[in-house]
Amino acid sequence: MNIENSLKELGLSNHNIGTSTGSKYFSDGEKISSYSPVDGKEIGTVSMTTFEDYNKVIESAQSAFKFWRTVPAPQRGEIVRQFGNKLRDLKESLGVLVSYEMGKSFQEGLGEVQEMIDICDFAVGLSRQLNGLTMHSERPGHRMYEQYHPLGIVGIISAFNFPVAVWSWNTALAWICGDVCVWKPSEKTPLCSVACQKIIADILKENDLPEGISCLINGDYKVGEYMTKDKRIPLISATGSTRMGKIVASEVGARLGKSLLELGGNNAIIVTPDADVKMTVMGAVFGAVGTAGQRCTSTRRLIIHEDIYNEVRDAIVNAYKQIKIGNPLDQSNHVGPVIDKLAVDMYSKALDKVVEEGGNIIFEGGILEGEGYESECYVKPAIAEAKPDFHIVREETFAPILYLLKYSGPVTNAIEIQNNVTQGLSSAIMTNNLKEAEKFLSAAGSDCGIANVNIGTSGAEIGGAFGGEKDTGGGRESGSDAWKIYMRRQTNTINYTDDLPLAQGIKFDL
Repeated sequence: MNIENSLKELGLSNHNIGTSTGSKYFSDGEKISSYSPVDGKEIGTVSMTTFEDYNKVIESAQSAFKFWRTVPAPQRGEIVRQFGNKLRDLKESLGVLVSYEMGKSFQEGLGEVQEMIDICDFAVGLSRQLNGLTMHSERPGHRMYEQYHPLGIVGIISAFNFPVAVWSWNTALAWICGDVCVWKPSEKTPLCSVACQKIIADILKENDLPEGISCLINGDYKVGEYMTKDKRIPLISATGSTRMGKIVASEVGARLGKSLLELGGNNAIIVTPDADVKMTVMGAVFGAVGTAGQRCTSTRRLIIHEDIYNEVRDAIVNAYKQIKIGNPLDQSNHVGPVIDKLAVDMYSKALDKVVEEGGNIIFEGGILEGEGYESECYVKPAIAEAKPDFHIVREETFAPILYLLKYSGPVTNAIEIQNNVTQGLSSAIMTNNLKEAEKFLSAAGSDCGIANVNIGTSGAEIGGAFGGEKDTGGGRESGSDAWKIYMRRQTNTINYTDDLPLAQGIKFDL
């Protein structure tokens, strides 16, 4: 399926697409053009949400919440089920749009939509399991329990690299919890958000439900600030850079709101002498070059024991020689473009920096030019030998650059190298040694939110909570008990006697 047919099937065939902000309201704000990094062509335009329009959206969401919170959770789950089924019908067309607007491979685009479907399935089951606790009271004739109630409006700020999946991780759970959502997507991938909004808006209409259950606003960081400063939004879920996350946390914290932050990653794979080299190469290559190195879980550091360093290095370099770079809609290509020319510039500066610090580039990078690369957003995945204390190695560069680091001695030395960065999202160890694996997973092991054994750092399953520690923000989305962040907990005590015993034995003669 080509992009024109996909846009048509998604209802986005009009070049000046506009943007639905409720779906009732259409902003007349400044236009934002979406250009594909695949070929540099304009896909369409959306309208930046004005402050006046934003307030209309919030009012619509507030009104919808008053109704939605009273709907039984399993019935809310039914709407999410319908959304998931519609995504199944539109999986290919939405996957094409994700690939074309963001630049990731078509298979990764399909995979992202599948993540949306999976979280819908997870949320439907969860809608019957929003369990609290029952506790024994110290007072005779009393019963205590905890229950969870909806928070209200959930504000979602998402990044360009996963233009639809991260939104769905939040909304599917928030909706079954009884919340309504206002979404501010990246201004670099606005059409994906409009497509998703149209899908859910149709489902809400078919079920005669308030459109404010799902709202969309578009624009740059200034539009995001509307939400972070708004006391009407009790929870802000923000995905992006650590720099952005610190600003969001400060703004939301100042008004005593809640924030769920999914921020930067500087992810490493430890390769011990007992590693399966073939598995290591597979995990490291996909982790480093998948999505052109623009995943928060992308593999950026490979920490290899000196005994097998040369063997692993040579195998990785040989694998890189087989990588095909080009139009991501062509399934014979492994790697597409980075998101824009700013990303290209960041990539080039990082390669210059590692050389300045004394590193050795062993698989040369560079910017691709000529036929098929007209957008000037295609770069070669690069490999550099470096040292753990290089400044550039300790930073997150959102590009396909892999640093090879050597360690000696026991696995604890490698773990120390891995942990000695400010980010703490994803980590992995390649080993067939049970003791090494257990040390890596222990309290004294990886300090990341995700720690894998014999798989890479990239990707995650819906069933487990996704997120990280330190500068990654500490947030958790998707599976496990991540749903609790979208609700408020209430402790209830019921007295079913004819007396009122007071705490600490206090008595009133009334």
